[in-house]
Amino acid sequence: MERLHIAFFGPTNSGKSTLVNAICGQEVSLVSAVPGTTTDPVRKTVELPELGPCVLIDTAGLDDTGILGSERERRSRAVIDETDIAVVLDAPDATVPSGPVRDLIATLDAAGVPYLIHRREDSVPALLQRLAAAAPREAERFLTGGLVHAGSSVLLVMPQDSEAPKGRLILPQVQVLRELLDRGCVPHSCTPDSLQDALQSLARLPDLVITDSQVFGLVERSIPRECPLTSFSVLLAAAKGDIHAFVEGAGAIAALKPGDRVLIAEACTHVPDTEDIGRVKIPALLRKRAGDISVDIAAGNDFPEDLSPYSLIIHCGACVANARLVRSRIRKARLAGVPITNYGIAIAALQGILSRISLP
Repeated sequence: MERLHIAFFGPTNSGKSTLVNAICGQEVSLVSAVPGTTTDPVRKTVELPELGPCVLIDTAGLDDTGILGSERERRSRAVIDETDIAVVLDAPDATVPSGPVRDLIATLDAAGVPYLIHRREDSVPALLQRLAAAAPREAERFLTGGLVHAGSSVLLVMPQDSEAPKGRLILPQVQVLRELLDRGCVPHSCTPDSLQDALQSLARLPDLVITDSQVFGLVERSIPRECPLTSFSVLLAAAKGDIHAFVEGAGAIAALKPGDRVLIAEACTHVPDTEDIGRVKIPALLRKRAGDISVDIAAGNDFPEDLSPYSLIIHCGACVANARLVRSRIRKARLAGVPITNYGIAIAALQGILSRISLP
């Protein structure tokens, strides 16, 4: 289940941190009368009545005039890209919306982000009721879409390399496996090394093979042509982004030439190692295809405001990001006229097997 992202915006000392703490029932954000106490956005996961799992985001004041005020405000406004619903506060003595709040509301309207105005005299229970009534709710979407049904036999090919946390499966593998169980499918799992043994152990060919994108080529060569094939990253691309935009964007790979710049956009932040798919494997595939191209990495919220230098954007699977963030980046890429795709689609295109991949 995707967590609802609720962000709290307002001028300095408008009570944002106090409100977040009151909702959580604990001191999540430091509260002080000193302006600019909250610097970077503070995130807290919490389960809320009628809303379920949520991420509350406390932001710095919109009118911060400190030495780092403009940078703090930039980071606060960047949160809008991942905000499903905003709670807007104003200065305690404001009788009409202040300038920063009016500007914020205009930005929220332009981005299509619903918002609530909260005043200090309003109670927390009343706010939670308003949030439950106003929160956007999309119809439930299956990661596997129409690719499976109750009784489908699904083979999951899951590499367990150094990028996978020891003793755990990576999040997309967990999400897909749980969904298959919920849908009444019959999942089987193996690593690439045991793929042939897994196939031979099945009474019939699987109805679908789902693998990690980094071994797309190996798996595609190892399974019969009649077996439908997709990847965890492709499934996430369809659920959180725009699969058709990503497929269209992958067409730009063939036009890349030496000197072009490509942006690899990661929604999370992590310490990469020698097997990193976004920082090592995909750049190597791109350079093998297009020669000496430049590859920039944008991690976490550090998505460039100016996309014009890039010939292509390749986004990660966004397993830890919400759909609003992914779709906002697709929208920005389109406005800049820059093609955008994602890891799974890009790897399939680079290996010449995109037409072979089943899309949900």
